[in-house]
Amino acid sequence: MEIGIDKIGFYAPHYYVDMVKLAEARGIDPDKFTIGIGQDEMALAPVTQDAVTLAANAALQVLDEVDKEKIDLVLFGTESGIDHSKSAAVYIHHLLGLNPYARSIELKQACYSATAGIQMAKGHIALNPKSKVLVIGSDIARYGLATPGESTQGAGAVAMVISKDPKLLAIENESTYFTNDIMDFWRPLYSDTACVDGKFSNEQYIHFFNTVWEKYKEQTGRSLEDFAALCYHVPYTKMGWKALRTILEEGTEACGERLRAHYETSIQYNRKVGNIYTGSLYLSLLSLLEKNDSLKGGDRIGLYSYGSGAVGEFFTGILQHGYQQHLYVNQHEELFKARQEVSVEEYEEIFADTLPADGSTTSLDAANDPAAVYLSGVEDHKRIYVNRNN
Repeated sequence: MEIGIDKIGFYAPHYYVDMVKLAEARGIDPDKFTIGIGQDEMALAPVTQDAVTLAANAALQVLDEVDKEKIDLVLFGTESGIDHSKSAAVYIHHLLGLNPYARSIELKQACYSATAGIQMAKGHIALNPKSKVLVIGSDIARYGLATPGESTQGAGAVAMVISKDPKLLAIENESTYFTNDIMDFWRPLYSDTACVDGKFSNEQYIHFFNTVWEKYKEQTGRSLEDFAALCYHVPYTKMGWKALRTILEEGTEACGERLRAHYETSIQYNRKVGNIYTGSLYLSLLSLLEKNDSLKGGDRIGLYSYGSGAVGEFFTGILQHGYQQHLYVNQHEELFKARQEVSVEEYEEIFADTLPADGSTTSLDAANDPAAVYLSGVEDHKRIYVNRNN
């Protein structure tokens, strides 16, 4: 029985910042942003959008009534959780109107947790073939204004339906994973921005990739030539390239050219959105599937997932015949076209507009937020969500 990604949807907030203008405002050479880290635009979430609403808007794009009835497990990967106790998955379950006879769980391991969700979903479907699982990666990356990490911020969510006989990508059983207790990136409970050792984190990202890649080859006997494309977790788009280039010499020149070309295709969406933590790898996969013109059913795609702290995994999937017919290309093109650029000054104001730290009652004006699901305020320490479709 084949199990994998049957549907995939994406949502980003409607505001974005031009990275050239941000660089100029910070007195930095724009090439450091557009070439050095490989980012053109950065999605910006207004106060009416959080990890829950981004996730709901991504899922609404792809779910139909059959999905809502058959989904009996919701796995929500995030490092932008809104509650230390209640999982974001429970909010999503309600907002989407899913089958009540379901499990709903939030997962955390930095940017890796959506991948953990997919692997858990595979096990669930293997035991319950008639079921479907909703796996979500949703995050808002915040490092602070004029900080070293500011240029690697972003916001967005990717929602995936995992099922048997998937229409897009069948996840293969072979995978390799690696854990080591390191402090390259973390966010203490008392902080709303992350701590990061950037140079160390970059080194560990590549080290983990090389470690799981070598183990994968040892376990499977496969080589670089067996892959049509490789997708990476991309906190910024140059990061994945730094890892990919360490192994290109293992293949022929033609193989290297193919993988380089597909990598560039896979980062087109990420260049416009920025870092979305748990969803970044899957936004890269989505970009590859929707923007390429040469991949075909039967091609093998490699995926490298990395979550600081740290866990890394390399796993693979086989593209399904006719997968192109089951994507939401037009909706995603419209999403990008409808976004509104804000000035650096407006960005700073939006960034600083946050919910009261003490949970006091507040109402939010969502008149300028076009999303179907939004946060309308806080009352009695409870976030109040609205689904305009209901």
